[in-house]
Amino acid sequence: MTSTGSESTSRFVARPLEMTFDVSRLISLHYFEFARDFIFRGERHDFWEFLYIDKGEIEVMAETTGYNLKQGDMIFHQPNEFHSVWANRKIASNAVVVSFVCRSPAMSFFEGKIFCLDNQERNLVAELIRYGFAAFEPPFDDPAVHDLVPKENAPPGVEQLIKIHLELLLLMLLSRDDAMPGNHRLSSTAKERSEDEIVRRAIALMEANVRGHLSLEEIENTLNIGQTHLHALFKAKVGMSVMRCFKSMKIETAKMMIREETSNFTEIADRLSYSSIHAFSRHFKTVTDMTPSEYARSVKARSSY
Repeated sequence: MTSTGSESTSRFVARPLEMTFDVSRLISLHYFEFARDFIFRGERHDFWEFLYIDKGEIEVMAETTGYNLKQGDMIFHQPNEFHSVWANRKIASNAVVVSFVCRSPAMSFFEGKIFCLDNQERNLVAELIRYGFAAFEPPFDDPAVHDLVPKENAPPGVEQLIKIHLELLLLMLLSRDDAMPGNHRLSSTAKERSEDEIVRRAIALMEANVRGHLSLEEIENTLNIGQTHLHALFKAKVGMSVMRCFKSMKIETAKMMIREETSNFTEIADRLSYSSIHAFSRHFKTVTDMTPSEYARSVKARSSY
C-alpha cells in the first residue's frame, strides 16, 4: 500500500514472470477414431505435435524408428521430424493429435520422449480437447482438415484456456523424473511397414513421371523425406540408388516401345524427355550394354521362327 501525509511513498517494482513454455500458435486439434486398417502415410512440418493414445494400440514411425504405443502413451514429434501412423490391424484405436508452435528452449526436453500419462495428465488432455471442441467448428476427425475455424458462439476466454491447459500439460511432464526414451516402445513391425510404404510411394511417383523429368529433390519434397534416409531405404530394399532406379524405369519403358515398333528412336527419346537421341542412346547402352539398334535386332532375332 502507499503512505499518506508526510510519509514517503513506497516504490513498487513490477517483475516479469518467467515463462518456461509459451505456446504462441495452435495449428491443429484432432480426435480420431481409427479403423483397424488405418494408415497415415506421413508428413514433416516445422512445428511441434503430440499424439496421445486414448484407446487401443497404434504403431508410429518417427524418422527411421518405429514405436508401438498403447492406451495412455503420448509421443512428441519435434519440428521437421518425419512421422507416420499405422493401425495394427487388430485393435481399433482412438487418438488425440495436437500440433502447435512453441519456440521455448525447454521444448528440447521432449525430443525423442514417450510418456505414459497419469490420471491428472489425462484429465488435462481431456480438458484440452473439451475446450477445443467448444472453441472451434468441426470436423475434428478428418486428417486432411487442419483449419481451426472459431465458433461464433464460443465461450469467452476458451482459446486462452486451451493455451493454459496445453502449457500446464507441458510443465507437468517436464517436472517428471520418469520420462522414458522411445526405445522402450520400439516396434520393428512399424519400422518395416513405414519403410516399405515410403519405397512404394517413391516408385509410384517415378512410374507416374517416367516419360518426363523428375529430380531427386522433387521426390524428397513430395515424400517429405530426407535424402540420406531415402537413399538408405532404396539401397536396402531395391538394391540401387533412387535415380538409378528411375533411369532404369525409363529404359524399361524404352524397351517396350522398341518392341512395339510404332516409334523410331528419335521419337522414343523425345517421348521419354531425353535431351537428344545421342543422350538416349548413351544411357540405353550404359544400362543394357547394347545400343537401341542392337536391342531392336536382338528382339527381332528372338521373335523369328
